[in-house]
Amino acid sequence: MSESVATRIQAEITEAPVMLYMKGNAMFPQCGFSARVVQILTHLNVPFKTANVLEDAELREGIKQFSNWPTVPQLYVKGEFVGGCDIVSEMYQSGELETLMTEKGVVVQTAD
Repeated sequence: MSESVATRIQAEITEAPVMLYMKGNAMFPQCGFSARVVQILTHLNVPFKTANVLEDAELREGIKQFSNWPTVPQLYVKGEFVGGCDIVSEMYQSGELETLMTEKGVVVQTAD
């Protein structure tokens, strides 16, 4: 992984409270796992940024090395790696994801 990719990832996860590395983008996810994480974040009504790994081969490989996690999507909250689709889904279903967002100071606006 080049230093510039590592620097870019570090800057993005530092800058955006909720950062999702995914295939496609929030409006047009290009894999079911990415779509699922976008759905969850949208349902929690948290603002998030995305980076499309399909547009950048160096980023696609770099993010896997950066997190030491082999798959995409990858979710970061306040600079901390949370996990991929399965982990995010499980955390969402258990209420843990909402708790994590709240603890990290990310405003969750759930519709009651």
